[in-house]
Amino acid sequence: MTTAPHSEADAQVDLDKLEPVRIGPTWERNPDHPSGWHLPELTLGWHVVMWQADNLQHPTGKPWRYTPEQLRFVLWWYAVTPDLRWLYRDGVLQRLKGWGKDPVVATLGGTEFVGPCRPDLSGRTVKDPWGNEHPAGVPHPEAWVQIAAVSKDQTRNTMTLFPALYTKAALERYSIDLGKEIIYAHKGAKRIESVTSSPRALEGGRPTFTVRNETHHWLSNNEGHEMDAVIDRNAVKSSDGMSRALSITNAYEPGEDSVAEQARDAYELIQAGKSLATGLLYDSLEAPPEAPLSAEAAPKVVELIRGDSTWLDVQRIVQAILDPRNPPSRSRRFWYNQIVAAEDAWIAPYQWDALARPERLVEDGEDITMFFDGSKSDDATVLVGSCVSDGHVFLIDHWQRPTGLDSKLPWVVPRDEVDAAVDRAFDAWGVRAFFADPGSGEDDSGERFWDGYIDGWAARHGESLAIKATLTAGNHHPVMWDMRSTVRQQEFTEATERCYSDITSTLTLTHDGNRILRAHAVNARRRPNRWGVAIGKEHRESPRKIDAAVGAIGARMARRKLLASADWQKQKAKKVRTGRVYGFN
Repeated sequence: MTTAPHSEADAQVDLDKLEPVRIGPTWERNPDHPSGWHLPELTLGWHVVMWQADNLQHPTGKPWRYTPEQLRFVLWWYAVTPDLRWLYRDGVLQRLKGWGKDPVVATLGGTEFVGPCRPDLSGRTVKDPWGNEHPAGVPHPEAWVQIAAVSKDQTRNTMTLFPALYTKAALERYSIDLGKEIIYAHKGAKRIESVTSSPRALEGGRPTFTVRNETHHWLSNNEGHEMDAVIDRNAVKSSDGMSRALSITNAYEPGEDSVAEQARDAYELIQAGKSLATGLLYDSLEAPPEAPLSAEAAPKVVELIRGDSTWLDVQRIVQAILDPRNPPSRSRRFWYNQIVAAEDAWIAPYQWDALARPERLVEDGEDITMFFDGSKSDDATVLVGSCVSDGHVFLIDHWQRPTGLDSKLPWVVPRDEVDAAVDRAFDAWGVRAFFADPGSGEDDSGERFWDGYIDGWAARHGESLAIKATLTAGNHHPVMWDMRSTVRQQEFTEATERCYSDITSTLTLTHDGNRILRAHAVNARRRPNRWGVAIGKEHRESPRKIDAAVGAIGARMARRKLLASADWQKQKAKKVRTGRVYGFN
């Protein structure tokens, strides 16, 4: 994943040698082709642009023409296989702010509405500028185009372009009725409509083409995730199997787990050969990670990544970049089209991703340490493990308020489910240390929400643990590890710094690649205190959870304590002497 260095103290970079990060077939060169570019062998795109030249127009009234960069993207978006199926079933167009994403998808939506948007199965063809034959297209008889976003303002960016997009002749030819929310054609047989975050209302529809607008804003807490899932389901069940969705986005903020972030993750898994899914067209032009954010470098970098969008005012953008009110991370996302962490992020996404080892399986009966981070309702409750042999971190389970649940409805962590998960963990593995932070929530009786359960875990499993969580004077407990005390806060801060070093310097931490664990690690922010640097949420009311990151640090901390304990050393020696696997279960 492309990202910038944490430090803005830029090293010496040869600006003349900077090259943008090019993603997607749009940017592949072919010296043997007259255009110099790698273009699809078969595409409906040539017929699309011919039709657009006759029926669509720029705001000035001139016939619609794409820039060369936009044209290549459209040709690839409409690329087909020899049996006239789409080469790509889904797409993402990621560009810097102001590039012109909305006009491009408006022209595509306008074409899908009344233009040649499906291959002509009769075998009719058109020719490209070099005389090569490509399939011609036909209109969809019941076109249903949706412009989707999580707010009306976002859909408005695209919807307001349609009234001026069609020529007067096209409006008459296709009987287009221009409404503010819904545009009809052919006496209501076809329509373009704007839709926002109401997944239930969308469920069951059969749109023929959908634009996902500004997917970096599509989050779990605004129903963006569910909306995306509904759009995907609706496309899959389309009558001709040819319905598709195209996303447009700026560079997203890592850790939000936006739909844009999920799409990029999916693309990178496909590229790495770790996913059997195919058919995702991802197109992006990004500044390289080493690109300086300076007055000298910014003009050069912006010119590199604006592509053909020469209408962008480079100097105006540079002024915004240099404005001290704009954090560097925001400037890099908006104007360098880079995917970067916030300035106070604990770690960068690429640092965490590099340590994923999903193939590393935790074997039945394997010795592990475990950390529990408890909450009552607001934060997540997590159970995280660390393998004693190598420190590998894995998420055992987590519980948090369900996505989409009415905010007025109360929700409480299901303690019995958590209790059962703890027992299953002890049945599955050799849990040698178990530290549990109860949090501060209280139940209806005024007792701390998790105290009784933690005491129960100690009663059932305490004898099998090699070390106790708490051994202070007058307070021995096999499991309870209350982070509210000053001693514990210092201990956890030191553990956080060790974990940070394991991730960024020694690279000795590996993890299971779990999405929840990743999101929480990337959400974590650096929080200096008198003992060093701990982690915390971006602010108290933030919906971005970090509890699994706390659990990972805690599980690694418990492992270090175990390895340093005399009791564990004796148990290891007993294993060697007897030649048998030692276990308490």
